[in-house]
Amino acid sequence: MKKAFFNKALAGAVIIASAALPLGAVAATMPGKGVSVQPIKSSIAEETFQTMLVMRALEDLGYKVAPIKEIEYATGHVALGNGDATFMADHWSPLHADFYTKAGGDEKLYREGVYSEGALQGYLIDKKTAVKYGIKSIDQLKDPKLAKLFDSDGDGKADLAGCNPGWGCEKVIEHQLDAYGLRDTVSHKQGTYAAIIADTLARYKQGQPILYYTWTPYWVSGVLVPNKDVVWLQVPFSALPGSRKDVDTALPDGSNYGFQANNQHIVANRAWTDANPAAAKLFAIMKLSNNDISAQNKRMKDGEDKQADIKRHVDGWIKAHQGAYQGWLKAARAAAK
Repeated sequence: MKKAFFNKALAGAVIIASAALPLGAVAATMPGKGVSVQPIKSSIAEETFQTMLVMRALEDLGYKVAPIKEIEYATGHVALGNGDATFMADHWSPLHADFYTKAGGDEKLYREGVYSEGALQGYLIDKKTAVKYGIKSIDQLKDPKLAKLFDSDGDGKADLAGCNPGWGCEKVIEHQLDAYGLRDTVSHKQGTYAAIIADTLARYKQGQPILYYTWTPYWVSGVLVPNKDVVWLQVPFSALPGSRKDVDTALPDGSNYGFQANNQHIVANRAWTDANPAAAKLFAIMKLSNNDISAQNKRMKDGEDKQADIKRHVDGWIKAHQGAYQGWLKAARAAAK
């Protein structure tokens, strides 16, 4: 009787242990199983690639990832701080420093590691006009005669293809128009950046002078190539708004384009990352090169801009960088133990 009871008990223990093994294996490989994620991004379509790569990695860790919600940076940071969204893959530092602080800073937001480093911003003009008139600095456009070269709407002012409201860069441009004495000779054209820069490119192809703001990594500098088709304009001195008013924007080589070099980070809700160490580790170690971002953005500009196209681009990137990608997942899983 005792022997039969022992055999039954042993058999039961084996069954329980066998059932537990798959669950343990799932927990080890899918630490995010059952946990929901809400990604957000700005209206810049070219941020989709970076965001979807993070989403794919989270899915491979078991997280239930919702479709991307579009929201501009300032309100997006607040949404992250309040827990209404989970992560944003394109937080620019220091450009978005004020957004980060106002949304709660480190107490409410998680920002570790650098996703993509060395992003540049500034003003450019076509090289032909730069050479012909000796234009090297943005403040030379205080001269009405030089400013008029870039006038496309007949008001006598230079038309600067500028920055969308809510992105952060528009505040810098507006501040610098005053700081450099350009308010009377330069008009900051805002709206939908994609449409504004498309018009700028069309005018360049017609041989007309162009003046525009842009950033890297982005497809524009792959079409209007700096030092070949266009040139960066210097600024006479550093001039940033708000808490960054005393910051020196000069680059290591001495160039000063008026904007600090930025790093892009994955920023997330801190309470969520505290509860999800696997995702927190993933956010901290993922890295994407500017060249890879620019190359993908160029493919979007050339017509591969549908969700299915971008998914294919993500698949291709992962296939070409299997070692790095699997390394991220391994480190994330280890952090969950």
